[in-house]
Amino acid sequence: MTPTLLVLAAGMGSRYGGLKQLDPMGPHGETVMDYAIFDALRAGFGKVVFVIRRDFEQDFRQQVLSRYEGRIDAAYCFQDMDELPGGFTRPADRTKPWGTTHAILAARDVITTPFAAINADDFYGQHSYQVLHDFLADPARQQDPTRYAMVGFTLRTTLSPHGTVARGVCVTDAQGHLASIRELTKVLPVGDHVENQDGTVPPERLTGQEPVSMNMWGFTPALFPQIEAVFEEFLARDGQDLKSECYIPATVDVLINRGQCVVEVLPTTSRWFGVTYREDKPGVVAAMADLASSGAYPAPLFG
Repeated sequence: MTPTLLVLAAGMGSRYGGLKQLDPMGPHGETVMDYAIFDALRAGFGKVVFVIRRDFEQDFRQQVLSRYEGRIDAAYCFQDMDELPGGFTRPADRTKPWGTTHAILAARDVITTPFAAINADDFYGQHSYQVLHDFLADPARQQDPTRYAMVGFTLRTTLSPHGTVARGVCVTDAQGHLASIRELTKVLPVGDHVENQDGTVPPERLTGQEPVSMNMWGFTPALFPQIEAVFEEFLARDGQDLKSECYIPATVDVLINRGQCVVEVLPTTSRWFGVTYREDKPGVVAAMADLASSGAYPAPLFG
């Protein structure tokens, strides 16, 4: 089956200060999502599904979907804060989305093939899409529907000089499988090392060479009932916390610990970059221009 690309585009962009998913970054007004679709197409993905918020559906249809007409089969679904499993209800004062586990779960009715899940505002690079496509399209791997994948990046190369970021720091076993993953929420470079400044004293110190998840995953539809069960547990435990989020790295870690899946960590030669803060944008714009001038991407991208 031809794999599907699932693009998580419902984030509020609170630290960035706007809807960065629609912000032009490329030399001809391309968004980071445009590069994701371009790389997915040339890697062999056959469909793209976007998870979006209802309140920017019209802008999304006009500014995003229109770019891909005639190029790839595209659909979208909504991450609705009130669509919760198990009879749970949203606290009246909650305005924050439930996190990436809930976002992926929102696509369960529109995805029927092995799929890659990515952030809409991260640039992962051509090789990353190719290795993930080849994993998902391999008939031998499709015989085991709970064999998943994660494209791994190096922690230091994924940080922002403008503030803290959240990163899923990974441990792998001798077979290159994901053994554990921890979501660190306030990571930043400090001199020759990296710190997680989440309130622990002293801050947790890291080398910067640790493999990290940048939310570039390979799954099958077998994932949906698994993460629904974990999400229900999250809601029972933390659902009344108005700022709690159920992150997909933490959910995958639960599944690994319970023996419900195996996750291969796929190395990539691609460079990652992204925009967390508005101050990150000039660097991304410059990197996009360099890629276009080197011939790695056509300019305009969909010319």
